[in-house]
Amino acid sequence: MYPDSQVAPAASPIRNPQTEETPPRESWPEVPTGSAVDSLSYDELLRAYQWMAEKNRRTEQALATAAHELKTPLAILAGYVEVLLHQKTGPLNERQIAILEDLQANCARLQEFANEFLTYSAVETGKLTMKFECGDLNACLSEVYEFWLSRFQAKGVAFYFPKNETLESFPFDYHKVQRIVANLLENALKFTPRGGTVWLTAEPHFWERRTRQEMGLKEERRQEGREGANAVRVSVADTGAGIAAEYHQEIFDDFLKLPVPEGESDGMGMGLAIVRRLVLAHGGKIWVESEPGAGSKFCFLLPQRPA
Repeated sequence: MYPDSQVAPAASPIRNPQTEETPPRESWPEVPTGSAVDSLSYDELLRAYQWMAEKNRRTEQALATAAHELKTPLAILAGYVEVLLHQKTGPLNERQIAILEDLQANCARLQEFANEFLTYSAVETGKLTMKFECGDLNACLSEVYEFWLSRFQAKGVAFYFPKNETLESFPFDYHKVQRIVANLLENALKFTPRGGTVWLTAEPHFWERRTRQEMGLKEERRQEGREGANAVRVSVADTGAGIAAEYHQEIFDDFLKLPVPEGESDGMGMGLAIVRRLVLAHGGKIWVESEPGAGSKFCFLLPQRPA
């Protein structure tokens, strides 16, 4: 349901303006720290920044390559586990089945990590392409709901998706929206205890924007001469522990991980960072409404006329 992204090497941020070549590694400065920063000139600070940017790019590219190389052996391993669990090679006892089920769950977890990092890397390097097509958001969200329903049921969490028949077709990237919602649902399931409830909703919304001159947009998102909705608001609400106000902005930062309930995987801290980037790629916005002890509600807007 959520196709993998293709990752290509990013261009180096360090360039000689005359030759367009990357300067030799040995010519880059060591990164200054503390009071040493105050005594540096603009050119020295620029070189230090370029060094750090290049180091970060190379590290990210190496990790993306490693994640990509892991996909094939993980897929093969998962396939063999599936064959064994279906007892196509012979009967299994209860202990053997339990071991294979644990192995299957960990394979799936590693595959999710690899796919998540590949998506993050593709977004960061500008290699993630958006495919806007006029579509039915109800149908898009229904697929995600059906895919996740069994997981919620297995944990004993009620999961509801009331379709909104007032939604009109509009252009959006079908699979990217599914990825956004899937990441939000994964968090909701992780932080909602047994007996809790999660709602997935979508509704028409009027998004009042500043003028295009103020926002630097090519055209105003509101349709001139038409009153009413100019966007769709999608929400994932849960009855979990909630999030303190000081985390409402930084929760979307890269690699930020909040404490997770005992027994749950804490992930890599990239899920919401990916969500934010995919929402912004639609020309939308995302935020969270929450307070400790009162659950969380993640909302994002999709404009009906993406920039």
